[in-house]
Amino acid sequence: MTHRHADYIPAAGHDFLLPLYDPVLRFLMRERALRTRFLDLAAIQPGQRVLDLGCGTATLLLLLKERCPSADVIGVDGDPKVLALARAKAERRGVAIRFDEALATRLPYGDASFDRVLSSLMLHHLTRDEKLQALREVRRVLAPGASFHLVDFGPPRNWLARGVVRALNHGERMADNLAGRLPELLREAGFARVEERGHHSTVFGTLAFVSGWIA
Repeated sequence: MTHRHADYIPAAGHDFLLPLYDPVLRFLMRERALRTRFLDLAAIQPGQRVLDLGCGTATLLLLLKERCPSADVIGVDGDPKVLALARAKAERRGVAIRFDEALATRLPYGDASFDRVLSSLMLHHLTRDEKLQALREVRRVLAPGASFHLVDFGPPRNWLARGVVRALNHGERMADNLAGRLPELLREAGFARVEERGHHSTVFGTLAFVSGWIA
């Protein structure tokens, strides 16, 4: 299947690596601890409407529904192949989750539609302009007083992470992440308050937790 969106980067980088996506996250990125901490920071309440931006194979949404069954959740992703896996996982678990195919830069939702928007390990796939456009879309779909929570690659914080950064050619799309500019991008996109809320170490580098609130 050819991706219908020009320059789209699939969740695993390449379609042929998609079967490895879940195992790699599970075993090499301490995924359960990562997802659990991320949801703790998001502090989702019963009945709230939640959007997972770049939902991938729905691991985060399934954990969210375990913790907060009454949350009204939607997963959106630009990759039809990964969405097929997500739907299959949700069906096997008997969990009702709506999945939509769309790009982060053009969300198919009305203004002020969500109480929380989440994004994990997606933003680094985007160029700087795309990041800003996606963050402005996130701000648009959040209700007054609502919040956005992301976890993605950040500046290396130990010798191993610094070695990984030197060894890999991350390119322009990762530059803002590795320079620690994600909070700055949220402010530029119009979030009233932005906080860096900790880090998570993996063999691929350091992940940063960042949250933003709108007025």
